[in-house]
Amino acid sequence: MGRIRIAMIQCNPCMGDLEGNLAKLQDGLDRAEAAGADLALFPELALCGYPPEDLLFKPQFIQDCQGALARLAGRVRDMAAVVGFPETDGEHLFNAAAVLQQGRLLGTHRKLELPNYGVFDEKRYFAPGETVLGLTWGGLRLAVSVCEDIWVTGGSVEQAVRAGGMDIVLNLSASPFYAGKLAVRQKILKDFSRRTGAAVCYCNLVGGQDELVFDGGGLLVLPEGIVAAGSSRFEENLLVVDIPEVRRRDRPAPHAASRFLALAATGGESPGAEAAPPPVPVLSLEEEVRAALVLGTRDYVRKNGFAQVVVGLSGGIDSALTAAVAAEALGAENVVTVTMPSTFTSPETLRDAQRLAGNLATRLLTLPIEPIFKTFREILGPVLGPGEEGVTHENLQARIRGTLLMALSNRFGWLVLTTGNKSETATGYCTLYGDMAGGFAVIKDVPKTLVYRLAALVNRRGVVIPESILERAPSAELRLNQKDEDSLPPYAVLDPILHAYVEEDRSVREIAALGWEQDVVREVLRRVDRSEYKRRQAPPGVKITPKAFGRDRRLPITNAYHADRE
Repeated sequence: MGRIRIAMIQCNPCMGDLEGNLAKLQDGLDRAEAAGADLALFPELALCGYPPEDLLFKPQFIQDCQGALARLAGRVRDMAAVVGFPETDGEHLFNAAAVLQQGRLLGTHRKLELPNYGVFDEKRYFAPGETVLGLTWGGLRLAVSVCEDIWVTGGSVEQAVRAGGMDIVLNLSASPFYAGKLAVRQKILKDFSRRTGAAVCYCNLVGGQDELVFDGGGLLVLPEGIVAAGSSRFEENLLVVDIPEVRRRDRPAPHAASRFLALAATGGESPGAEAAPPPVPVLSLEEEVRAALVLGTRDYVRKNGFAQVVVGLSGGIDSALTAAVAAEALGAENVVTVTMPSTFTSPETLRDAQRLAGNLATRLLTLPIEPIFKTFREILGPVLGPGEEGVTHENLQARIRGTLLMALSNRFGWLVLTTGNKSETATGYCTLYGDMAGGFAVIKDVPKTLVYRLAALVNRRGVVIPESILERAPSAELRLNQKDEDSLPPYAVLDPILHAYVEEDRSVREIAALGWEQDVVREVLRRVDRSEYKRRQAPPGVKITPKAFGRDRRLPITNAYHADRE
């Protein structure tokens, strides 16, 4: 019995780097050929990167993509390749998959189902395709699809696959990560496979693009809905699978909405030994979040041309986790840490910051802010007048620290990593132009309770984050004996309320019905609503939850409708 050997090439393109991306794709073809593949499958828009956003409005960009595709086609010989690229017919633009073989472009599949929710905005750029592209290889029928094409139950691709008796569905994808997303994908693919009776080869993008992280995790799903093989996640990978040539009986005629291209089957039996399907990697939620933070930070820093980063260490858990992620992502030699003590900095937190830097082996700078703070108070005193110093002077300290970090960035070209978490960002418990000042917010979409779990994971390989940091009550240390719980509910209460409001859009009464005090819920929601203007000015950061601020949740700043009303 014959078989088709398919190589799913999980690559990490850099947005708009067509030359670099072309080299990656060519390297992928070399490895696929060496593995004896009959067909090489690349991710969605692998040629240019995803999502290109308004680059797609630039005619020269589209023209350059077409030129790069022509060069790639010239590299493909007997083995066929399917690669994602933006295609134009002169009037409309399409999210397309090109089929290449024997030095030429055989045809394209244009994505039919265009997602326009959450982080997706494809209807702004693309027109939908009209037909499903089918391929024939020996006795097999293969359908080409792009990401959302197989997410829509009963959609055009599903209908064509069922009616046309397709054996294998090739799916080029750029599916962004959030915690738990792999299980969602597996269910979608298994259900599709069961409904259609076709095997699914799913090839997903990997890498960081601004706030999005693509985690790869390619899959082979058999017609019974069985996940037979899986690629590694959060890294480039080549997954080679053999699919037996099993011809369906009473195969129907090609579906009216399909058009078929014949691939040249160069030898009945694929060369080489049977490709043993690798097991599907299993990661805990904390492990996959940590991997996403590391990959997202590494790619943001490197793809934007930075060599080193700088992190302000407060001696607290947020800056500790941020520094640990940065050191893992970039190497400790490329992370500079800075402690900026004030009168309110306890000896314990200063000592913990120093111990953390030592454990990570990062360079540590100490810049006391008290002399600068004193000057600010002297200058502002006559204008501010008598009375309690209050939040004005608390924020002054944070802004002094932000100014110092940005000065180091300007002088040495270091990218400033901010350290705020999602719980703080949601409630506005952060200072504009202070602790929010920087170029990338590593944990901005990580709730505080998850920060603790990630810190514990970091310490599993040996104590990196001092235990005293994990045990100490969180504090901004901007006034004497300050604690976060002076201003916020305990994080074990706050985070579930934020999840219900931000990610599930529940009302005050609905959240209170879950067991939380209504007055506490109302105050939390009031803080979230009034802090939208701050979040709009925050730097980008890695998307971790299903609904991240900015990319997913977009509310007007000027807004008189408040969720805390009855």
